[in-house]
Amino acid sequence: MGTLLAERGVPMSQCFEELCISRPELIEQIHLDYLAAGARIIETNSFGANAVRLARHGLENRVNELNWQAAQTAKAAARAAATTVAKGANIYVAGSVGPLGISEANARESHIDREAVFREQIGALLDGGVNLVIFETFTDPDELLLALYVKQSLHHCPAICCLASPESGRLPSGEMLGAAMRRLIDAGADLVGLNCITGPGLARRLMDAVPIDAPLAVYPNAGRPMYHEGRYVYETSAQYFAESAKAIAAGGAGIIGGCCGTTPDHIRALAFMLAEIVPTERVQIVVEKLPDQPETTEPAETSLLDQLAAGHRVILTEFDPPKNLHLDHYLRGAEALVAAGTDFLTLADNSLAILRVSNLALGIRLKQMGLPTLLHLSCRDRNVLGLQSDLMGMAAHGIRHVLPLTGDPAKVGDHPGASSVYDVNSISLIEIIRRMNEGFSQAGTALKRSPGFVIGCTFNPNAKNLEAQVSRLRRKIDAGAQYVMTQPVFDPALIDQTKEATRDLSVPIFVGVWPLLNGRQAVFLHNEVPGISIPAHILAHMEGQEGDAGLAAGMRVAEDISRRILGEFPGIYLMTPFQRYDVTVRLSGFVRSL
Repeated sequence: MGTLLAERGVPMSQCFEELCISRPELIEQIHLDYLAAGARIIETNSFGANAVRLARHGLENRVNELNWQAAQTAKAAARAAATTVAKGANIYVAGSVGPLGISEANARESHIDREAVFREQIGALLDGGVNLVIFETFTDPDELLLALYVKQSLHHCPAICCLASPESGRLPSGEMLGAAMRRLIDAGADLVGLNCITGPGLARRLMDAVPIDAPLAVYPNAGRPMYHEGRYVYETSAQYFAESAKAIAAGGAGIIGGCCGTTPDHIRALAFMLAEIVPTERVQIVVEKLPDQPETTEPAETSLLDQLAAGHRVILTEFDPPKNLHLDHYLRGAEALVAAGTDFLTLADNSLAILRVSNLALGIRLKQMGLPTLLHLSCRDRNVLGLQSDLMGMAAHGIRHVLPLTGDPAKVGDHPGASSVYDVNSISLIEIIRRMNEGFSQAGTALKRSPGFVIGCTFNPNAKNLEAQVSRLRRKIDAGAQYVMTQPVFDPALIDQTKEATRDLSVPIFVGVWPLLNGRQAVFLHNEVPGISIPAHILAHMEGQEGDAGLAAGMRVAEDISRRILGEFPGIYLMTPFQRYDVTVRLSGFVRSL
């Protein structure tokens, strides 16, 4: 449907599902074109017609209308075809339901009831008179199981459950494709199968990774696309697509169709090719069990967790990469900080969305100098592909410690016209890194060895709702975080509150300390830097203090806070103010003396 709508001039930015209302004749004609080509199951134009996806177009309140009309339009085409191009044929209308495009964690955070969202869409399709429901392009088996449960609670009509799997056969959750399909069958799916992502050749190979003797539904793409003038263009010929489908039929597929890039020409060739083929009974396939654990190698550096376990007081020191290419000052500072007692230099990733030297490149440089590093990794600037590529680059250079962050939006920084990516947030990125430690990328590709990442997370004790922050922190730890780094704290009472609120957590917490340089800086940080709150008595203490007197006053505050932190926590997180590493060197010496 999407392929033909794009070919017929509909902009990709438009809501395709809304065309059921504004241009029903266009949608009906596409249905008729596929039926004339030999299709006997057509899908409603409702793949993304759920409230979550429709909200992107301001149409979240029209779910019932759009889905009901999508079903009616498809049924009208089926009735017309039954008296013209498909006389005497059985034609079925499948209600198309796609994933919501939001993870369970994000749904909870946004107070979205995923079950209710599915119930609204599926109910409207059933009211519109579909013969069956097809769930397609799901990558999360648990989300698909939820959608299937909703359908079963509403109607007994058949359900086809299709997963979109990478060629590895391992889904982003880490579950193997066959195991996920078995769960779907056990939950009552009438047919399971594959659609999207892969072309017909790869789809056939994936079938061999499914140890299920029931027939499969297989809807491959028309090969791999190229991107041309704002559109994805598929150049796989109809003849090749149909020839490849013979092997899919021989592998025991019961329903064969096409997903992205397949036009009526592809379906016509497919129908002709399959006309004389007798369906093959699918036999039980034995799939070789993959090893549960990847190969391991000796870690390139001792982790902060090992140091803490050995009774060592760990000092993390943030020393942001510079905003220019004059690196001599920075490298001298890094050496001085480690010499003063810093265990790991933490390098921010364009913090506050302000351009700096790549922390990965600088981390590699410091690694070559024998200086231990901990890299922040922001979701703002990279998609999931880029994030994982950088992580693999870190692993290739023996950098183990990483702090996943959602990241400040680009519009608040020095390049406000730049795009913020946010494919995932920090919690999802933590899950991805945990999966990499298990030996697999998000797409299920085997990494051959575990990178052995030590995964951190952030926590803001300064937030007005500390309980909500702790709840989010628990989600991060459940996702795989192994240590916590906080925003700078200036109020001693917050240290006690943080200790009490996190007492039952099993991971170490490094509370942040920022040595103030003067009174003006204190006012600036309190009023203009997100996540920092300085109590009134500290602001009063720093007021009017400048120069050496200001630094002395700021150091007294930092030393008092550091002493309180180390009375409750086994390590500390020092932040270097505006490249003044001499200040943090001095504070490190104080911490080591305690």
